Amino acid sequence: MSDEALPKEVQELISRYVHSVAQLEALLFFHKRPDERCSAESLATRLYAGRAEMTDALASLGKDGFLSSENGLYTFAPRPELRPVVDMLANAYSRHLIPITHIIHSKPRRVQAFSDAFRIRKE
Repeated sequence: MSDEALPKEVQELISRYVHSVAQLEALLFFHKRPDERCSAESLATRLYAGRAEMTDALASLGKDGFLSSENGLYTFAPRPELRPVVDMLANAYSRHLIPITHIIHSKPRRVQAFSDAFRIRKE
């Protein structure tokens, strides 16, 4: 791990939008391959994650403005204000793996489920 601190913007992005390691891995997968299109099932296989967990992760990333979806295939399409922070996350991930996963795992599950119930969704 690097001696430099995890950037505040990255901490906030993870705290606000990333609710599982599978979701983090999916976001980083698409960031690294911005032109690739994948279904939840194929990505679950590639990332060794459960299909249901990956389906939820991709749906959440889509609703939050990181991915677009067409005919069940997802691709990297972050809102313009999110792209630089995702770039920072991808850059920081290899140097700050433990602090990043700690932020994800330290979220209270019940509080997260409650807050998700009030998330504004595009229909």
